[in-house]
Amino acid sequence: MFVACADRVVLPDSYINLNSPNKGLLSDSMTDVPVDTAVAAQTPAVEGLTEAEEEELRAELAKVEEEIVTLRQVLAAKERHCAELKRKLGLSALEGLKQNLSRSWHDVQVSNA
Repeated sequence: MFVACADRVVLPDSYINLNSPNKGLLSDSMTDVPVDTAVAAQTPAVEGLTEAEEEELRAELAKVEEEIVTLRQVLAAKERHCAELKRKLGLSALEGLKQNLSRSWHDVQVSNA
């Protein structure tokens, strides 16, 4: 979930760079992201929505954002558990790559192309 401050929005690091090699490793650290408060304050409500509808949508949005954060945390925990199991089994990323290359090479050799 993000934290809104007067002049910035604070997001977990995982929101900022999903291409990071650490993307599955959530941390408790937060990153400040500057926000133009003048633009944010001028954002008009969607026309045609009543105040109650807008409030309901905002509540639903907050709930969905919380669920996303929870799912990311669960995924990160599963990824850590998976890495631990692989470590205990003696499997490594290099070993997995070797197996994939061997399998692909075998598939190329037996294909009719």
